[in-house]
Amino acid sequence: MAARQDNSATRLDDAARAGWLYYVAGNTQEEIAAKMGISRQSAQRLVSLSVSEGLIKVRLDHPIGRCMDLGARIKSRFVLETVEIVPSDPASQSTTMGLAEAGAAEIERWLTRAEPITMAIGTGRTLKAAIEQIQPMECPQHKVVSLTGNIAPDGSAAFYNVIFNVADTVKARSFPMPLPVIASSAKERQLLHTQAMIEATLTLAAQAQITFVGVGHLGPDAPLLLDGFITEAEHAELLKAGAVGEICGWTFDSSGELIAGLTNDRVASAPIPKGPVIALAMGRSKAAAIRAALKSGLANGIITDEATAEMLLA
Repeated sequence: MAARQDNSATRLDDAARAGWLYYVAGNTQEEIAAKMGISRQSAQRLVSLSVSEGLIKVRLDHPIGRCMDLGARIKSRFVLETVEIVPSDPASQSTTMGLAEAGAAEIERWLTRAEPITMAIGTGRTLKAAIEQIQPMECPQHKVVSLTGNIAPDGSAAFYNVIFNVADTVKARSFPMPLPVIASSAKERQLLHTQAMIEATLTLAAQAQITFVGVGHLGPDAPLLLDGFITEAEHAELLKAGAVGEICGWTFDSSGELIAGLTNDRVASAPIPKGPVIALAMGRSKAAAIRAALKSGLANGIITDEATAEMLLA
């Protein structure tokens, strides 16, 4: 077993070296093969492995004309502060490709500021993927606060809560929300929110200078439903009430207005801050939810892809 582990570690070392030679030093695969004493096919496999294992993180740093045009039109249509459109891969089914890298770059832009800021963070698959792309840095001057609870219905840690990922990567002061995502009753939520520690976290969240959130849809495979935060009966009630999407558990209709009552009476998340709120979201299933959030101002910034941008403008 030890020998197998050593071989695996050596292969990752080789992949990292090959990836650096290719993406950073600008070597061809033939040159990498010669320098590392391996075949061209082995060099190609190592370069591919360096990307698939996350050893090399590639970001596009060129303004593509079509993306810029779509971004300008969306910014004007919805009166937004921040818009970033990334290229679409028509053959890919990934819901994070491109967005994760663009989201990480925007988050890093805020975290590299010298003056102290408070950053609020939501939850979701795309946001988690973006956090995982952030380069390690030391940011003791900043505070990062979670908008959502980090406890799943079964008492386990919520898988897509990202506050701890941020804390590990950027070494900023982090403030988790030690609550269930959705309380069992409105009375329980009120009781939880009156605890001194929670009150302080809610106050901090309201003061955020920048907020990053994911956007969930309310279709048959709604994240809130699949992840067990709401029941099928609750899901049906939300659809009957006109819900099309959710941010941090807060459900809203096609106009971006929060749904009265139902699960919103039990959401333990902090209210969505009023300052800059940038949503990271893409995909046909989310288009209606993204449009509603932008229309109402629940989010006033968006990082999405070309295909979704076209749907938002349709």
